[in-house]
Amino acid sequence: MPPSASGAYRLGSGDVIRLITFGEDSLTGEFRVSDSGTIALPLVGSVPASGLSPDALASRVGEALVKANLLRAPSVSAEVIAYRPIFILGEVSKPGQYPYQPGMTVVTAAAVAGGFTYRAFNDYASVVRTRDGEAIEGKATRQSFVQPGDVVTIFERKF
Repeated sequence: MPPSASGAYRLGSGDVIRLITFGEDSLTGEFRVSDSGTIALPLVGSVPASGLSPDALASRVGEALVKANLLRAPSVSAEVIAYRPIFILGEVSKPGQYPYQPGMTVVTAAAVAGGFTYRAFNDYASVVRTRDGEAIEGKATRQSFVQPGDVVTIFERKF
């Protein structure tokens, strides 16, 4: 699995973004990235967000505000306030869906899920990550970073 800790975070469906348009309270708020990868802005309509960094989304929103003749020189910032969840399966005490936290690794994801069971093989795991609509599965070490939306599977040890 490619390490994905470096580089800007890319938005995806399910992320919740806080957009702040300075001096324009009516254009400031929290927006969820839809399944189609867009956010719905009042007075502007749908703005593509999936695959963009938060900074790139802020720039795109600013451009949309200018194009809609709402503002001449908008100052927009964007921050992620809720990430897509991760899913942890296999030999952990409490498999399931958990909130993603920046900087999570395979071992911290397992810890969030109650830790490894006594049957767990804890040297590596499987991670399924979706990129550009394609799911890719790979082997990940304990120190591999997970990303929002990942499915982590902890294997059973062979006795």
